[in-house]
Amino acid sequence: MSTIETEIGGVLAQIRELSQRIDGGASPVERTADSEGFSSALKEAIEAVNAHQKSAEGLTERFQAGDPNTSIAEVVVEMQKASISFQAMSEARNRIVDAYREIMNMSV
Repeated sequence: MSTIETEIGGVLAQIRELSQRIDGGASPVERTADSEGFSSALKEAIEAVNAHQKSAEGLTERFQAGDPNTSIAEVVVEMQKASISFQAMSEARNRIVDAYREIMNMSV
């Protein structure tokens, strides 16, 4: 397995882990009690997305500057990792907003 495949596998594993954390198997009572865990998981996910984007930006700048140690393949892979992680984060945000709207529309 190449390094690129390993890195992509790692990103996919992070996405799966975040999805499992968000979906969780906990009851509503347990989820409410674990709001600190949710906020820390969300913060970690946002930081990971930011790290991927910064890394892609740094590689792009080095490639544009003519760094002989930076290949176009590395730049493309890093940009794809940043894009996939951002899309996953956007999907998670959309699910959270939908859940919030559904809760707000419940009659009490």
